Amino acid sequence: QVQVAESGGGLVQVGGSLRLSCTASGLSFGYWHMGWFRQAPGKEREGISCISSIGDRTYYAASVKGRFTISRDNAKNTLYLEMTSLKPEDTATYYCVVPSSTYAGQLGSWCREVNDDNHWGQGTQVTVSS
Repeated sequence: QVQVAESGGGLVQVGGSLRLSCTASGLSFGYWHMGWFRQAPGKEREGISCISSIGDRTYYAASVKGRFTISRDNAKNTLYLEMTSLKPEDTATYYCVVPSSTYAGQLGSWCREVNDDNHWGQGTQVTVSS
């Protein structure tokens, strides 16, 4: 059974930084691309950053590009999201998502699709106060 768990959320002031972590078990971690999605209050879930299985390719949504950095440590079965220059509009629940099946398309295409069939963590709350 695949289990995904995020950590690292919290309350931060505008301009501050946070690092989110995600661990996944029950799968061959280094085999899968994966990503970070978020859901802000009153809005739909959206993919914001994804990374290939070995970390050689990344995707960022325009809203976070240049401020967020995704990375992974396959030896530790851990995915990271380094968030800097945080804005109030970054306030959201952040989810780590692992595919439930292989995907032959572009990483960006997978990242832009919200698919409940994938494995989602329980989410971690990030609140940016002004």
